[in-house]
Amino acid sequence: MTISISITGVIAAVAGLLACCSLAYYILCLLAAARFRSEPRAATSSYPPLSILKPVKGCDPEMYECLRSHCTQDYPEFEIIFGVNDAQDVAIPYIERLQKEFPNIPIKLAVSQQVLGANRKVSNLVQMLRLVKHEHVLINDGDIRAPKDYFREVVSGFATPGEKPVGMVTCLYRGVSGKTIWSKLEGYGINIDFMAGVLVAKYLDGEVKFALGSTLCTTRQAIAAIGGLETLVDYLADDYELGKRISDAGYRVVVSHSVVETFLPDYDYVTFMDHQLRWGRTVRSSRRAGYFGMAITFGMIWALLAIVCRPHEWWTWALLVAVLAGKTAVAFAVSVRVIGDDEFKRHLWLLPLREIMTPIIWLRSNFGDKIVWRGETFTLRDGKLYR
Repeated sequence: MTISISITGVIAAVAGLLACCSLAYYILCLLAAARFRSEPRAATSSYPPLSILKPVKGCDPEMYECLRSHCTQDYPEFEIIFGVNDAQDVAIPYIERLQKEFPNIPIKLAVSQQVLGANRKVSNLVQMLRLVKHEHVLINDGDIRAPKDYFREVVSGFATPGEKPVGMVTCLYRGVSGKTIWSKLEGYGINIDFMAGVLVAKYLDGEVKFALGSTLCTTRQAIAAIGGLETLVDYLADDYELGKRISDAGYRVVVSHSVVETFLPDYDYVTFMDHQLRWGRTVRSSRRAGYFGMAITFGMIWALLAIVCRPHEWWTWALLVAVLAGKTAVAFAVSVRVIGDDEFKRHLWLLPLREIMTPIIWLRSNFGDKIVWRGETFTLRDGKLYR
């Protein structure tokens, strides 16, 4: 008996297997989303004074409303410290306007002119931290808009029961897209793929061992336990590193059920790709095995490859339908049910395009170490920035 095996048949079989792996991953995403939604919210009656650190540079979309949302919080006592690297930064008038609008809130401005490392944001934070009055510290960026109960929800996370003390509370976030198609594709990447990945990591490990820059709520004691923020001044993924190091120091990192918003610029193709490559290479540098393993999540690409190799086989088309249905279910479960993305249904037609773009970005991110950040070009090696 002679067995004939064609190259296209082998490729179709391998692609089909990888598409099935993607379906298994989608099921995992659905389970993780359901688990997160069913978790009880931490409750506490103790709300310690809070110091908010907001490093800013330039103007982000909806910046004033984002900054203002932190001044209107329903919280007993807090201070806000804004930090810039340049005394002429265009964000300063916004901060001065807030000081006039909210005279009863301690709002300070720190001009951090010392350059302590390649990451100017962390350099800024090191100098801002010297001004804080309180033990609990919440750090986030200038483009984050928060719900009115944000501070209470986040601080409640420290009361989450467990064997180890909570040293960090972080939050999921949703990207609010601008007008361009590239901005909307960025939003899909955040609201579906990235958030799903965070939930899966939490589901598999029982906790997260990193943090998201949308919310880094910690204590001065936990920061001291990792050697201070000074140890992060050359790292690009400072949020990931801060959460990881606090976890390694024997604390837990908790994900709050509060969801904040970040406003995305009106990217053109070049700025979109620069940002995507920066994000991709950052993740690759921080978690190489995990980033390489992302290849099994590219279900649509693998299903299309199987169709190209075996266009007359019914199972290849059935696999494509199953993959699209599975990814749509994940998108709904994560984007709509978990983080409350109201724009999801209007832009559902972009999902296949994002599924095609993601493997291209992943492939490009695996080659080269150059990134563009805030108009400056760096080389990224082992998570560190080099000019």
